[in-house]
Amino acid sequence: MGNTVHEHHLPVSRTARYHTLGAPGPGTREVWVVCHGYGQLASRFLEKLRVLDDGTRYLVAPEGLSRFYLSESPTERRVGASWMTREDRLAEIDDYVRYLDAVYDAVFGPIDRSRVTVHALGFSQGAATVSRWTALGRAKVDRLTLWGGEFPPDLDLTLETVVERLRTARLSLVYGRADQFITPKVVAAIAQRLRAHDIPCRELPFDGEHEVNATVLTELAAL
Repeated sequence: MGNTVHEHHLPVSRTARYHTLGAPGPGTREVWVVCHGYGQLASRFLEKLRVLDDGTRYLVAPEGLSRFYLSESPTERRVGASWMTREDRLAEIDDYVRYLDAVYDAVFGPIDRSRVTVHALGFSQGAATVSRWTALGRAKVDRLTLWGGEFPPDLDLTLETVVERLRTARLSLVYGRADQFITPKVVAAIAQRLRAHDIPCRELPFDGEHEVNATVLTELAAL
């Protein structure tokens, strides 16, 4: 019989990137931290949110720490990123929560936090990412939007600190009525779980699929 294989974990330093849209300054009133979906890149996702760039908002798009090729085609080697997989998932969650905290610290070097509203928006896989960051990170999130994505079912809502952070985050659930992944039934289950823990949430359905809708985005920003 051979020796047993043992799993080990070792924290390492690595370089992560994020993209921004807008110019931080005295006129900045809102900072949006936006997390892309599975297989997307931050810069491309940020283009979908350009309608928000009105001079008062600073948009910050972190990128998932794991990149991969979306296609094996030799003529089109497109790249996407992921926030996590089921493999070693708890370590990956810890890593991206610390990463988002680091982005937050970098952003609020030149910006007075007391003068702005922080809005965390996650699309698709990014919805669970911003949910965990809001609940477990060091940053204070004023508004939380889950767009076409799930609230993480394993997030422990018996912890008062977690629940209190979510209660004060003005949570919104945005989804297309024809979304093949996040159906109205899935959204209803999410909303029921949140409200069972006295976490208020607003539902904003729209006529569309698994996509970011510019008109709805404008309406969301005005709430």
